[in-house]
Amino acid sequence: MNSARNFNWPFRRKASLIHLAASVALAIILAAVIFALWFPGAYRSMSGGSELFALIVSVDVAIGPLITLAIADSRKTRRHLGFDIAVVVACQLVALGYGLHTLSIARPVVLALEQDRFRVVAALDVYRPELPAAAPEYRRLSLTGPRLLRSLVPTDPKGKSDALKIAMHGYDVGSRPALWRHWDAAARAEALAHARPLATLMRRYQARQAEFAAPIAATGKPADDLVYLPMVTFRGDWVALLDARAGNVVGYAPFDGF
Repeated sequence: MNSARNFNWPFRRKASLIHLAASVALAIILAAVIFALWFPGAYRSMSGGSELFALIVSVDVAIGPLITLAIADSRKTRRHLGFDIAVVVACQLVALGYGLHTLSIARPVVLALEQDRFRVVAALDVYRPELPAAAPEYRRLSLTGPRLLRSLVPTDPKGKSDALKIAMHGYDVGSRPALWRHWDAAARAEALAHARPLATLMRRYQARQAEFAAPIAATGKPADDLVYLPMVTFRGDWVALLDARAGNVVGYAPFDGF
C-alpha cells in the first residue's frame, strides 16, 4: 500500500495528461499547416499524406505522454523533474522533426502533363541534377502545393535516348525539371487533344455513379462540360477533370482513367 502511495498515480496522470494536451494541440496546428500547404485538397489522398501524417503524429503524440507517466515522480525536486521532462520533450521534438522531414520530401511539388496523362511528382522524385536547367521559377521546389505545368516529351533521337536512360534510374519525364514548361495555351491544347469526355468514364463505372456527384459539384460545372485525363499518383487511381472548353484543370476524381 505504501509503495502505491509513493508511486503517486494522480500526480503522474496529471503530468501525463498535460503533456498529452500540449502534444495534441501541436499536432492540430501542424495538421492545419501541412494539409493547407503541402498536401492541399485531394493531394492528401493521392500522395498518402493523411496516412503518413497520422502514423508519424500518433506515434509521437503517444510516446511523449507515456514516458512522462513513467518518470513524473512527485518525490523529485522541481528542478530534477523539469530536467527529465525537458529531455523527453527534446527527444519528442527531434522525432517529430524527422517525421516532418519525411513529410516534406513526400509532398507533391508538381502536377505534370505528360502528353496523355498527368503525373503527381513528389519532392523526393524530382531529378535534381536538372534543377539548374529549369526555368528560374521552377528551380526551387514549391512549399505551397504542386505547380501545374507541362512536361515537354523529347521527340529527337538524343532526347529520347537520354529520357530512356534517366527513366531507367526511376525518373519519368514529369520528374525532370529541364523538361518543365509553363501551363499555357499550348499545354491546354495538348491536354484537350488527349482528353476524353467524362461521360465515357461514367458509363464505365455504372455501379459507382453516386461517387461522381461530389467531384463534379466541386468543379462548379455540369458533367457535359468536363473531360478527363488519367493520373499517375503515389496512391490509388485518380483522374484530373478539365474544363472541356478552356482546358484548365478544375478538379479530381478517384477513378482509374487508363
